[in-house]
Amino acid sequence: MHQVFTTRIYQKAIPFDLPDLTEEIYQIQKVDKDGQRWSSVNYVNGYTSYGSWDRLYLMSSTFEKLKRKIDRHVKSYVKQLHFDKDPNSIEMNSCWVNIMSRNSHHTAHIHPGSVISGTFYVQVPPKTSAIKFEDPRLGFFMNTPPIKDSAPVQEQRFFSLHPKKGDVVLFESWLRHEVPLNASKNDRISVSFNYSWK
Repeated sequence: MHQVFTTRIYQKAIPFDLPDLTEEIYQIQKVDKDGQRWSSVNYVNGYTSYGSWDRLYLMSSTFEKLKRKIDRHVKSYVKQLHFDKDPNSIEMNSCWVNIMSRNSHHTAHIHPGSVISGTFYVQVPPKTSAIKFEDPRLGFFMNTPPIKDSAPVQEQRFFSLHPKKGDVVLFESWLRHEVPLNASKNDRISVSFNYSWK
């Protein structure tokens, strides 16, 4: 038996020593009128600075410090992926915040134009949504029958990862993912980002 075509998803805890991060994210939401308008159409019941302020590490020392922490994890992840590239030749090209209030969700998508994407989790209340990944081969199975619920996780067509506060999750940007409906009364807060080659 040969197991091939591995899809690696990286998850590690980052020491959470950014006490002002949550407050700063809410302040960004408050003043970002363009982001509020974009979110009202594209991210109902939630807020993201994706369509407005998407390079926060250039605007804030807090986010620049977070970027330095994430950089180390991305380089480690790139090594694990065995790319024939220098891990030092990858850099963050965008970074934005997300506030998922109750009943908000983020539909399935990929991140075109990037190599590595990911999220740092600032606030993850109980009953909040996981991040759900889709098998990239899903459109090619043709006559393959459904997979048993009891099948090992690596055989499933979807994988839901439940991060904790302070976790960073990394994945290749072509991997389709979504965040289902947030059933929690409290906000799910995260910082998302993309990396590309220099």
